[in-house]
Amino acid sequence: MKLKPIADRVVLRQLEAEETTKGGIILTSKSQEKPQEAQVVAVGPGGMVDGKEIKMEVTVGDKVIYSKYAGTEVKIGDDEYIVVKHNDILAIVQ
Repeated sequence: MKLKPIADRVVLRQLEAEETTKGGIILTSKSQEKPQEAQVVAVGPGGMVDGKEIKMEVTVGDKVIYSKYAGTEVKIGDDEYIVVKHNDILAIVQ
């Protein structure tokens, strides 16, 4: 199954959380903070949203940082995705 976002939506695959701290302490899965970094899997067409022209600035494969509480988590099979609005993406990591 494939996800095809509509309007100004973007589908992200969250990157793995750090398992150790900078000091070398191994974190359990419960104490790991959810990363805000993800890879773009699919991008909607943009267009007119609420009377404003939306130009999509991300492309599939981009590594991005998104707002902490943004989006809707979706699980399809064994894969987990986050669907966010284009304006919830804060930066493209280069």
